[in-house]
Amino acid sequence: MAYTDKTLQCVDCGASFTFDAAEQDFFATKGFTNEPKRCPDCRAARKQQRGSSNGDRDSYGYQRQREMHPVVCASCGKDTQVPFEPRNGRPVYCSDCYSQVRLTSGSR
Repeated sequence: MAYTDKTLQCVDCGASFTFDAAEQDFFATKGFTNEPKRCPDCRAARKQQRGSSNGDRDSYGYQRQREMHPVVCASCGKDTQVPFEPRNGRPVYCSDCYSQVRLTSGSR
């Protein structure tokens, strides 16, 4: 199907924006049937401000940013952050050292 550029009006800010043929083709390949209601700037702003109470996903299904925990690498002593809460007595590594430990231990 041949698409042509369309000018749409944003429901948030009222600005006109172009829903171009390439975007229309992309929407069609993803199975989206509705045209976008927000301009790219308002879409990005809305995505930024969304909160979440559904595990790692917000109410729209988008993944939330993980909570990071500061730690000191058990191998090199470098300050780093990990996406889990460390347990006492278990070593925690920075990404470089973890890669090395993983290679030498034969883990996947």
